[in-house]
Amino acid sequence: MKHPEPVTARIDTLDSLREHLQWAVELEHATLPPYLCALYSLDAERNPEAADVVGSVFIEEMLHLALAANLLNAVGGRPRLDTPHLLPPYPRGLPHGDRSLELSLLPFGPEALEMFLRLEQPAPPGAPAEGDRYETIGQFYAAIEEGLRHLCDRLGERAVFSGDPARQVNVGHFRHTGGSLFAVEDLESALGALEEIVAEGEGTSRGQIWDGDQDVFHPDRDEVAHYYRFQELKLGRRYRRGDTSQSGPTGEALSVDFAAVQPMRRNPLVADHAPGSEIRTAQEKFNSAYCGLLGQLEEAFNGEPKLIAAATGTMYALKGQAQALMLMPDGDGTVAGPTFEYVAPESR
Repeated sequence: MKHPEPVTARIDTLDSLREHLQWAVELEHATLPPYLCALYSLDAERNPEAADVVGSVFIEEMLHLALAANLLNAVGGRPRLDTPHLLPPYPRGLPHGDRSLELSLLPFGPEALEMFLRLEQPAPPGAPAEGDRYETIGQFYAAIEEGLRHLCDRLGERAVFSGDPARQVNVGHFRHTGGSLFAVEDLESALGALEEIVAEGEGTSRGQIWDGDQDVFHPDRDEVAHYYRFQELKLGRRYRRGDTSQSGPTGEALSVDFAAVQPMRRNPLVADHAPGSEIRTAQEKFNSAYCGLLGQLEEAFNGEPKLIAAATGTMYALKGQAQALMLMPDGDGTVAGPTFEYVAPESR
């Protein structure tokens, strides 16, 4: 009798492990454009708390991207970021994720918050590891952890962690986050990197709202995981010690002004405007700069870690370009926004 194939095959070869860790790099990158659109649409003076939350999540997602690249480098892989399939048209799904989860480029607001809550949703208790079509990010990383442990047991740590240590990006190259960035060189540090990524997204353990760090903007407070930071914005109240995922936040009020947001057109495209028009020209310049950033990051993760500093400079330039776009009226009461479309290196 023929049995049906399991939904998720075990990660049981080094090639499969490297493939899944490249998917992890792509997954962490996929979160960046939606977070950036929400962040750039906010008036930070009128919405300081919302800007702090979205900005802190973005910075930590950049850290997770670097940790995923460290993991892939540690097992002898080569992180790839400067490639067309990393920037498919929006709306789009997560790489190899549950197809019901769709990401869009939206201004900050209730719809964007619901998308972020779905993206950062904690895995339910007892949820299985899922290496493909994962329902939650935590389940995907659980499958990678299982694969790492299995391969180390079968092949030995030295065979699994065969990468060049000089390719690792460490805290000397990455700052301004409550999280930790460190080199991955063995199973212990690899498991630490996976824990860092998952804890900052959904909490230190199933049902825990804290991520184990201090709040980077409020050092006197413990930091809640991404999912619960977005719950604070949705509900207008902060979590305090003693609160749980069941109780919800019972701390001080948190002010969010949903009107103090630039009304960016949803899922904009360069093709929405005629060649040579002001908006299209600005969008094309943004896309060239963003793809240049991906190229810098790819070089940084492939043997030139000091280029992280140059990539940080590019990020600041991108902020100005995106905010300038959001001052350009785009019809129907909307403003323009970045489109995050791929530009080949020879066209930048």
